[in-house]
Amino acid sequence: MKKIKIVALSFVIITFLLESCMAQSAETESNLPPKREFRAVWIATVDNIDWPSSKTLLPEEQQEEFSELLDFHKRVGMNAVFVQVRAAGDAFYAKSPEPWSEWLTGVQGRKPEPMWDPLDFMITEAHKRGLEFHAWLNLNRLVHKSSKSVSAENISRLHPEWILTYDGYKLFDFGIPEVRKFITDMTVNVAKNYDVDGIHFDDYFYPYAAPGQVIQDDATFRKYSDGYTNKADWRRHNVDLLVKQIHEALEALNPRLKFGISPFGVWRNKDRDAEGSKTFGALASYDDLFADSRRWVKEGWIDYIAPQVYFSSGFNRVPYKNLVDWWTENRFDRHLYIGMGAYRVGYKDRDSHWSNPAEIPNQVRYFRDSEADGSIFFSSRSLRANSLGFVDSLRRDLFKYPALIPTMPWKDKVPPLSPKSLKATLLSRGIELTWEQPDEAADGDKAWYYVIYRFPPDEKATAHDPRRILGMCYEGEKFVDMTAESGKRYVYYVTAVDRLHNEGRPIGPLRVEVHDQKLVRF
Repeated sequence: MKKIKIVALSFVIITFLLESCMAQSAETESNLPPKREFRAVWIATVDNIDWPSSKTLLPEEQQEEFSELLDFHKRVGMNAVFVQVRAAGDAFYAKSPEPWSEWLTGVQGRKPEPMWDPLDFMITEAHKRGLEFHAWLNLNRLVHKSSKSVSAENISRLHPEWILTYDGYKLFDFGIPEVRKFITDMTVNVAKNYDVDGIHFDDYFYPYAAPGQVIQDDATFRKYSDGYTNKADWRRHNVDLLVKQIHEALEALNPRLKFGISPFGVWRNKDRDAEGSKTFGALASYDDLFADSRRWVKEGWIDYIAPQVYFSSGFNRVPYKNLVDWWTENRFDRHLYIGMGAYRVGYKDRDSHWSNPAEIPNQVRYFRDSEADGSIFFSSRSLRANSLGFVDSLRRDLFKYPALIPTMPWKDKVPPLSPKSLKATLLSRGIELTWEQPDEAADGDKAWYYVIYRFPPDEKATAHDPRRILGMCYEGEKFVDMTAESGKRYVYYVTAVDRLHNEGRPIGPLRVEVHDQKLVRF
């Protein structure tokens, strides 16, 4: 194996233009794939929807299965995963006041054998692959109607006075202050003990209406009315208090931790509220689930909103495009990720538009044009199934090129410093690039990962074109370009990116030519 080192040119930064000083025309930029876009998938554990495939698997089988899931989603082009670590008053992690999940070990409260901490494992594996890991918690459910076992340590048994029974479920009564405190403490516990990138809640607050069922919270309303005379307003107030309380607790613990919610797609219909969306007669989170999702972004209590826009573009009552347009106008300077109904593709549905293989790809194109920040797909098994081949369209076309996760300047807007001492070495398997870590930035950040760019020598370098991203390095300061060809000239740059995805200025250019089994500087 022949190794010839080429020392990089000076550290002077030239020609490479970052987004903040981009000099391309608007027309040229509009034709580029997105440099930044959130691309995520929900991995549901309740009732073994996505993972683990069976609650009888051994820990090593669960680990192998999860790693394969991550590999698949990485190949599709995802850069984040949302894993359900609290499904129903239970836990998929060791450091929890709640019992182990039955969907992990077969019986709620039974420890894994041999013992392991799934959440630690999942976070480590996700970060190895450059995937953000968001801990997804269901905050209202204590006993699922499909539950086969309920531990004596389940909160529904320890505190039956906190519980509402509805449609076969045991649910929290949000009107009780002690309940809101318990949920907040449970959430903070995850954020405190695990290196998650974000905390995430789904759409379950007060329950979806079931025929003949009534939410039995009259006694709670009488005791904790807090001056409200209208029960619907009071319920919304309870949820607002909970969201705000969790936001403040997470902010106090770690101001850089992301917090977001995925509500039902419709906030309010326009026939009920002039500020509502152009949707007609649809269930609405505000009126039916007592969840004022618009207020949470308006008040800045959450960092992103991911409305579940599980409707086709041709559905008359709730058209996909109308909802995306409404949320784009009501994001209030927070991130907007569109919840995508991948599970509906190709299945028999009253809405026949889901039989069109172009429905999801066209939805992606539309939210991009609307300047949403990205999407989250429900759920993992639907992507694995690849109904009508829609995932092929993501992998080969829409998600073909990598994308950095959008930044959150209200949390961190200081970029890391540049890497140092960029060098190249010719190996039998390609060109190995090495560099040194940057010094700490003004906020104390170093590099969380690196982006490696490669350009032909006659092309003006820019950080705005993801087609020129050769790869990303998530461990160490080393990258091998295995696509370099003999007789070709290449120009390399490397940037450092911090935990909140701020990208620093590059080191480079490093100009090399593969010539006669050696590298030549030009």
